[in-house]
Amino acid sequence: MNKVAAYQTVDQKQALVEMHAGLVKRIAHHMMARLPASVQVDDLIQAGMIGLLEASKNFDGSKGASFETFAGIRIRGAMLDEIRRGDWAPRSVHKNSRMISQAIAEVEKETGRDARDAEVAEKLDISLDEYHHILNDVNCGKIIGIEDLGVTEDVIGSPDSKNADEPFEDIAHGAFQGALVKAIETLPEREALVLSLYYDEELNLKEIGAVLDVSESRVSQIHSQAMHRLKARLKSWQQI
Repeated sequence: MNKVAAYQTVDQKQALVEMHAGLVKRIAHHMMARLPASVQVDDLIQAGMIGLLEASKNFDGSKGASFETFAGIRIRGAMLDEIRRGDWAPRSVHKNSRMISQAIAEVEKETGRDARDAEVAEKLDISLDEYHHILNDVNCGKIIGIEDLGVTEDVIGSPDSKNADEPFEDIAHGAFQGALVKAIETLPEREALVLSLYYDEELNLKEIGAVLDVSESRVSQIHSQAMHRLKARLKSWQQI
């Protein structure tokens, strides 16, 4: 009887994988919208399929989440791990990313309000055009997204409440998610909108550009600056 049940479980897991193979492709192509041409979509799909297999083995339907939601997080995580293992970004990209976050933090501390593009450029002692160029380089040279803050994309919404019995790490993670949600709410309206369209609505940069009536390049700049602003405001929670 136990053997029969085990075989049924294997069959069910296989059915879940086959049913959600399209989800892997959808997530892979969505991520490709912000990755350089050197990244191959087939590599993302292969990594995503591994994440899907792991999700099918570890999914517990009694927890309340749907399998698609659970699998989506695992799939994205597997793809991000694969990308980071083959990090192509030169050191200058990482250095510029840290400089931007620091400059934004300093300007906002001095002014007590959102840092403007021109003010950040002045703090970096570069022209506005050069600043925008760096934002694009950073956005194309590495993933600058919610995942880089140490959480998954689902935290754009309200964080789940935590129970007192849960481990300290889970409670701390939930507190960080709450701080992130509040930080997103304080972003300039256009930056918050870009994040919502990108992570909630899953629009790519070109589609968001059409909504905002700006170029795809400008959307990339807004997205990059929003993420750096969040990093600056959440600095006390993690090492940037």
